[in-house]
Amino acid sequence: MSINDHSQLYKELRCKHPELVYENYTINYKRDDLFIEFLFTMTGDIEFRPSLHIPATTFFRPENIPENLLRNLVFHIGMIELISYWKTACPPKIIIKPHKLNEEQIEWWKNLYYNGMGEFFFLNNIAVDYNSFLNLYNSKNGAEGVGSSRIDLSDGIIIPVGGGKDSVVTLELLKNHCPSSIPLVINHRLATLQTIECAGFKPEDVLVINRELDKTMLDLNEKGYLNGHTPFSALLAFVTLLASAGSKVKYVALSNESSANDATIPGTNINHQYSKSYEFEKDFRNYVAKYICPEMEYFSFLRPFNELQIAALFAGYRKYHRVFKSCNAGSKSDIWCCNCSKCLFVFIILLPFLDPGELKKIFGENLLEKPGLKKYFDELTGISEYKPFECVGTVEEVNVALCIAIEKYYDIQEKPVLIKHYMESEKYNHYFNSRTDLLSTVSSKHFVPERFIGRLMDNLPTEHR
Repeated sequence: MSINDHSQLYKELRCKHPELVYENYTINYKRDDLFIEFLFTMTGDIEFRPSLHIPATTFFRPENIPENLLRNLVFHIGMIELISYWKTACPPKIIIKPHKLNEEQIEWWKNLYYNGMGEFFFLNNIAVDYNSFLNLYNSKNGAEGVGSSRIDLSDGIIIPVGGGKDSVVTLELLKNHCPSSIPLVINHRLATLQTIECAGFKPEDVLVINRELDKTMLDLNEKGYLNGHTPFSALLAFVTLLASAGSKVKYVALSNESSANDATIPGTNINHQYSKSYEFEKDFRNYVAKYICPEMEYFSFLRPFNELQIAALFAGYRKYHRVFKSCNAGSKSDIWCCNCSKCLFVFIILLPFLDPGELKKIFGENLLEKPGLKKYFDELTGISEYKPFECVGTVEEVNVALCIAIEKYYDIQEKPVLIKHYMESEKYNHYFNSRTDLLSTVSSKHFVPERFIGRLMDNLPTEHR
């Protein structure tokens, strides 16, 4: 974990750029494709124009969406896109021009910025006060709020796919459970397309969202402006609502697990996965029902399960083992970089269910034999004070996975360097003698609809494979 002291830079940039304005959005069509562009301006004559392009398909038709609902959805996508541009200078004032938000909505968005940017503030050493770090205002000349809409939707389901093990499990369990299952990808890469193909879908069955960041923001990053993590899953949440409306299907099934609720910094609300958490999901569902469309059903299908249970299920889906990828560092090249905390976590969480030889075929090497990964290993196991700022499981899940693996493989065999290191730690002694049976532990904090919960529970892993 690298913390940079940008506290003074934060103050200077807020003085230099005191306002960020959400000017407008435009909606255009070309050969039935949907093109959306946003305009944000920041003090200092800086303009940002991010965009979305959604190709029309046989099932996604923009004309399916009533105009009032379409404008509301696009407006809200702009509200969450705004956060990526706000972070460059953290202006203390945001002015909203396209539509007015009421006081409850403004508070909802302020809360999302505060919690969703917790990692950003922490790693930039920025101390923020909730009441003063940001204020959102409606423009005096802005249009009135769009308001909630009703729409007739079928029992189909949108399944966002990122190319990792979690969305694979959701795809496998739900692909034949609904009249229409639609994989959704934002800015597709090889791993996402290959996992979808392995699930039996054709390219024409996939809804691809092309998202383009504004180059001005990237230029500001190069010039030394503030940068860091933003709650991408919150953007995904709003975009999937547009996909739901255009495809006329009711359900959106995410693949966030109970482990995503765990704080990255113990004793705080700082969570790398805030927008994947139960808290965000609850707040988002309430917001959508009240201010966007009550017919839409956004939920995380895997929320009752933990990372160990998901790994146990994924281990049985062998056709995906050669194509799935969860490494952010290697995402542009579709590789496992084998040098980051995410790669090491996936290796460890699968180890109780796939032997070291099988995992070596997936990753290209045995990550437990790499002493250079000791720093990440200590963060994952809780030997260090903080977890990695990555989408990884809890400290307990990692320790339980390692204890199971030691029993299965390393009682007799020569132990890899990181296993030797672990067995000399207090964590090993604690968890080996008093670990929880995580494979039978199910969380009751979820919003999985009744029609899907049986499908999930029927596949609850009951033993180590």
